[in-house]
Amino acid sequence: MACQLSGRFVRDLRWRTGVEIVPVHCDSSNKFQITKPALETAYLEAQNQNLNVRGFIVTNPSNPLGTTLSVKAFRNLLAFVQEKKIHLVCDEIYSGSVFSPPSFHSVSEILANENHICDNVHIVYSLSKDLGLPGFRIGAIYSYNNTVVTTARRMSSFCMVSSQTQHMLSALLSDFKFMNHFISENQKRLRERHRFLVSGLKRAGITCLKSNAGLFCWVDMRHLLPSPDMKGELMLWQSILDEVGLNISPGSSFHCKEPGWFRVCFANMNQLTLQVSLERIHSFVKNRSKRKLYKGVFQPNALQCNRSACGTQRITVL
Repeated sequence: MACQLSGRFVRDLRWRTGVEIVPVHCDSSNKFQITKPALETAYLEAQNQNLNVRGFIVTNPSNPLGTTLSVKAFRNLLAFVQEKKIHLVCDEIYSGSVFSPPSFHSVSEILANENHICDNVHIVYSLSKDLGLPGFRIGAIYSYNNTVVTTARRMSSFCMVSSQTQHMLSALLSDFKFMNHFISENQKRLRERHRFLVSGLKRAGITCLKSNAGLFCWVDMRHLLPSPDMKGELMLWQSILDEVGLNISPGSSFHCKEPGWFRVCFANMNQLTLQVSLERIHSFVKNRSKRKLYKGVFQPNALQCNRSACGTQRITVL
């Protein structure tokens, strides 16, 4: 079982192991919060498919929502996995990229404060996001289960990190003055870039889920859908790509059951590129309004934007 499923989970978890992933569906009525009924529904769905549920995986901070889990939500999750006797895997890869309140709470922090150690709770982390080092392929597992730790240690011999990389990262992470400055400056820049994107989209009549972490926003484009279903969502995605050269991730790629939500990244480009992207979004919304005004119905690709104004280069903001 997985909540707000990142597309990479399918590749990472299924390709080699063959496990089945059952999404836990959350919706906008409560800002996509994880609820006990949603967990129970997904668990029952898995049982109806004759699947033996072995664990629940969650990303905190969330990908694609850009939100952090509250202490209360974690307590509910811990109670659920204990009740079902399954494992809880917390992917905390964006934990250093929380740029606004509320603060980040690791599941390890909650367990420690309650003096409760669970051998079915595991944390995974990587330097790819917080330090911008995806090519180094450095990850870590923190587990309360000795069997998991021992197995991971033995498996690591098949994917060892080079001595040169270890030496460089050891020097980097040991420089506490630099690391504190880097994390603080990164959070400051993420906060400024996030505000720039949200305000720019708002001027185009597009709102975002309130978020405080990560490298992206969860954007509400339901009012732009040609039809209120997944087909309409893909049509909208294709129209934005064809007409203004922007490639954004539709919610269906994250197993979101509500059509019209998209993930838009703001940290994988410079300020000028983001400004151009917002100008293209404005152009798309403006042209779409003209379609509705003069034709009354949505016709994909019926009105192309002015390429001299929008530019021709495609920009990926997945």
